[in-house]
Amino acid sequence: MPELIRLFGMRFFFYANDHLPKHVHVRNADGEARYNLDTLSLIENSGIKPKDLKFSEMVIEENKHYL
Repeated sequence: MPELIRLFGMRFFFYANDHLPKHVHVRNADGEARYNLDTLSLIENSGIKPKDLKFSEMVIEENKHYL
């Protein structure tokens, strides 16, 4: 699983040959979430706190060209 970004205890990564739609996984000590890269929308959240979700959305939006 290639890690793209690690920032303030949050890891942004993807799995090779993963299913569609294009998405990025975000994991921290509380849980994991997935974001659609085309729409920048939350697909699934398992335990990440709302403030951390907001932060991860900001990071994904600012780095969309890289992701």
